[in-house]
Amino acid sequence: MSADTPTLKATLGAFGVWSAVLKADEPGRRAEIADAAAELDELGYGAIWLGGSPGVEQAVPLLDATRRITVATGILSIWLHSAEDVAARYADADESSGGRFLLGLGVSHGALTDRYRKPYSAMRDYLTALDDAPRPVPAERRVLAALGPKMLELSRDRAAGAHPYLVTAEHTAHARATLGEEALLAPELKAVLDPDPTRALATARAFLARYLALPNYTNNLLRLGFAEEDLAGGGSDRLVHALFALGEPATVRARTEEFLAAGADHVALQVVAGDGHEKFPLDAYRALAEALPLK
Repeated sequence: MSADTPTLKATLGAFGVWSAVLKADEPGRRAEIADAAAELDELGYGAIWLGGSPGVEQAVPLLDATRRITVATGILSIWLHSAEDVAARYADADESSGGRFLLGLGVSHGALTDRYRKPYSAMRDYLTALDDAPRPVPAERRVLAALGPKMLELSRDRAAGAHPYLVTAEHTAHARATLGEEALLAPELKAVLDPDPTRALATARAFLARYLALPNYTNNLLRLGFAEEDLAGGGSDRLVHALFALGEPATVRARTEEFLAAGADHVALQVVAGDGHEKFPLDAYRALAEALPLK
């Protein structure tokens, strides 16, 4: 990297958008999704993180629709895609976009694939396969969905950093201590933009319930000091408030500042709505863009 080349941290900036909706590739929705991506680019967000275990190919339409913003997989499951294929697709996407594609990798969950095995060893071997591919994926252009200490160390040693999902500001502080100062730390944070506290809490709890059936997440929350009773019934109030920003855009900004103060370089915001998740909540991201110090 030359002295004039922006670092990954500088390119991403402090705020991004996390969405599984934007990976949808049904023909009838492609124009809508491309338009949304183009507007997020214009609003000044630094990255679009594609959720829902996307492949590299699902990032390409968003790269084609934008001119500046980074598009990342958040995350690509290593069980669903061979390292050789991912490396080849990465190289094509990176070249065609002028270096705006970031490869986010994760081990997903045992309940979601029958191929699940020792996650740390599998990720380590996958990274080696990316290194050994005919067109390797550079370590500085990949991040890992790391929660526990060993995967965070792997993120530091074999990747550009970590993209943790469903975490608290306290986890962010622990992650920064493990990663050191140089590695990227880009946690995801969920936001419910609803001025009614009771309704916002209910929306968040209904959304959270699905994740509380996945041991990778619950084990991490227990490590952070939450108790089993916090994980019941869609999550205790204490747990929900730790994992979500609830309320007006100004409240969301205040929560992002907690994560940044704890050591995050970049916060990937996922807007959670109470009326389903088939439509991308572009109005909410417009409102957040007015409240956040976007570049």
